[in-house]
Amino acid sequence: MPIALAQTDYVLGDTEANLRRAKEVVAEARNRGADLTVFPELSLSGYALGELGDDVPIEAHSKPISSLAEAAGEMAVVVGFCEEGRGFQTYNSAAYLEGGVLRHLHRKLYLPNYRIYEERKHYNPGQSMRAFDTRFGRMAMLICNDAWQTFLPFIAVQDGAQVLIIPADSGSYPSYPELLDTRDYWRGITRFYSRMLECYVVFVNRVGKQDNLAFWGYSHVVDPWGTVVAEAPLHEEALITVDIDLGNVRRRRREVPLVKEARLALLARELNRLAEEGGDL
Repeated sequence: MPIALAQTDYVLGDTEANLRRAKEVVAEARNRGADLTVFPELSLSGYALGELGDDVPIEAHSKPISSLAEAAGEMAVVVGFCEEGRGFQTYNSAAYLEGGVLRHLHRKLYLPNYRIYEERKHYNPGQSMRAFDTRFGRMAMLICNDAWQTFLPFIAVQDGAQVLIIPADSGSYPSYPELLDTRDYWRGITRFYSRMLECYVVFVNRVGKQDNLAFWGYSHVVDPWGTVVAEAPLHEEALITVDIDLGNVRRRRREVPLVKEARLALLARELNRLAEEGGDL
């Protein structure tokens, strides 16, 4: 299964320009024989650190989304956008497009709201974590900070996911150089999940600058053994392709059955106990 990592920059609030660019990348990925192209977080909208105009959010079944699905044809595409929901809620969403239509929608569940991040001010959190079937195999999407909540990838894999797709807008901020090395953290996170959950992890990060953030790219794919099998450069737009074999997931899970016995009922009891004792509700 050839996957294309579309490590791109984009313009804040200019959906039309970002859509044109996405279609160009999709055409190039299709020419390279890709079955799936993955774009970064909010690739049609731009990452909003401040107020976006009221005309930026679009519905999941809007013309920009459907036209990108049509342009991709049989090739699957993961694209991020600022979604307008019912009642004018706004979500940080990622759409999985396949066969010319929307197959799955994931709304970011954990919105960072500290330091210079203000997502909780502008977006509503999603309410579900679901794996989904594709013609290649079962997958799940986590948007950037979702992957920093360790139980979400676990839930996705227990729901049958063989591939974790993580679109991201991860950057470094010079004003807090001592806080954390986000690039190093991400490499550790993706390798940890691939090894412990014995799945493929597809991480696609944007490049470019916005306000005080410098997005560094470094998109990559990790196989079920924790080996990085594809890697994009730092701070440069790139389209790289890698062929993955989902049979490796089954093979690794039979070699070392780490995800076989999750004991979900036990986990549910203990989580309910913590909630009843006054935990984070």
